[in-house]
Amino acid sequence: MKNIIKTILLSAAVLGMSACTEEKIVDLKPINNILSPDAFTTPTLIATYMNGVYNAAAVGQYNAIPTSPNGGRGYIWGAAFVQQGETRGEDVVNLQTFYELTYKTTYDPTTANNVYYWVDGYRLINRCNLMIEGTNDAVAKGIITKAIGDNYIGQCKFLRAITHLELLTYFARPYHFTAGATHPGVPYREVGVNTFEEINSESAKPRNTVAECYDKILADLNDAETLITTGSSATFSARVVGRASKWAAIAFKTRLYLQKRDWPNVLVEGAKLNGAFALTVDPYAPFQGTTTPAPSNSESIFSIQHSGISNPTVNGALAPILKDRALVCISPILWRDPQWLTNDKRREDGKFIYTASGIKYTNKYTDVTNRSDAAPVIRYAEVVLNMAEANARLGNSATALTLLNSVRDRSLATPATQSYTAASYVTNADLVALILKERRIEFLQEGRRWTDIHRLIDDPIASVATHGIPAKVASGTVPATAFVLGNGYVVTTALAAIPSTDYKFLWPLPQLEMNTNPGLGQNPDW
Repeated sequence: MKNIIKTILLSAAVLGMSACTEEKIVDLKPINNILSPDAFTTPTLIATYMNGVYNAAAVGQYNAIPTSPNGGRGYIWGAAFVQQGETRGEDVVNLQTFYELTYKTTYDPTTANNVYYWVDGYRLINRCNLMIEGTNDAVAKGIITKAIGDNYIGQCKFLRAITHLELLTYFARPYHFTAGATHPGVPYREVGVNTFEEINSESAKPRNTVAECYDKILADLNDAETLITTGSSATFSARVVGRASKWAAIAFKTRLYLQKRDWPNVLVEGAKLNGAFALTVDPYAPFQGTTTPAPSNSESIFSIQHSGISNPTVNGALAPILKDRALVCISPILWRDPQWLTNDKRREDGKFIYTASGIKYTNKYTDVTNRSDAAPVIRYAEVVLNMAEANARLGNSATALTLLNSVRDRSLATPATQSYTAASYVTNADLVALILKERRIEFLQEGRRWTDIHRLIDDPIASVATHGIPAKVASGTVPATAFVLGNGYVVTTALAAIPSTDYKFLWPLPQLEMNTNPGLGQNPDW
């Protein structure tokens, strides 16, 4: 009975899916997973269950019941965070109908992209909670040692934390929307459901405030830093970037504190990674060799690993979507930005850039056949730019400039003459603006744009503040002339900006969730 209850909950009580779908799921075992209570009876089965947790992060289900590891489209960490995070912003252009609703802000409570961001996000969270509880029980019974159990629990707390943080950026307003962040966030789920009582209590769980969510995320990341085994040494040899590490928990704390505008703690956490990571000399190195379990570069901190038999399919994997099928190209808004120098290495065709019929696409993901490119969730370049921004905002301009140049200079043709100097900006606000533009160039097609738009809403620095969903180039058509620099082409934005005060700034909570738990409270005006 526990087996059936647990499986139903993954699709029903927490996620609000229909009874018809529940019955189909009951007949299946999760991919790379074993149903409880059997899952926690041997060390091998426990390790297999942990693999299933990562599979839930990498593949998801997306409107389907998988009969193979390739049943989903990469929700939430396998590909969807890249594709949704970019198409909500202005630095890419949606060329076909695949991301039309996200790109043009015409989604609703039943739109698959935003529905399954929520659904597969909470599926992953529930897997993490079940793993934590099952592991604790296995340790108590002596099936595995406490050290091994702590390592599993730390990894699950990391995945639980970062998934809640990601959901907040789409379904809740930014931290500083209210004094004390007392506005609605998302439900922070810490219970792995396997009884009817837990189904009833969890399905009625209210939304935590944003402040409460941040506190819980931070507590989980702190626990992950303590409990995970990997990351205790300041050497590269012990790193497996496809699994959570102490370092990944620390890196995500710099992201969390940046979103919270807690600049001093960005620096405290970032300093912990000194010596453990380094920027690669070649800026393209973090995107090479990612089809193996342990990419051998000094910059990748945490990525989601894929393989030819476990990936988000041709309908979700990064290389098919962003390159081979030509569904999303780089926007002329960013391509023609004067801060992105014409001879910057990140413009290099055949390396960073793939060109077809004169249109520019990212070439960060290249395996269109086996779809095994890793999804880069966080790398050291982000930590460095997080610290650069925090220093600039705190008035430490010299340090901020050094950190900014450390990322940018490796992509310059002639750093001796093109590197930023103190003469490149007048005020610290100007320096912050340089850093933020560098983020857009450096992390293009890595899913970082929406998070920055979201956190910069009504920023105290007026020149860098965002005010909603930005204006965009028209969906579906971009002439090749838009990518020829210096030809006088004028970029037009046919899709008007949508202010942050508009209800469409937030994704609506899925209707299937509201059907199950109407007391949760829909985002206003949806």
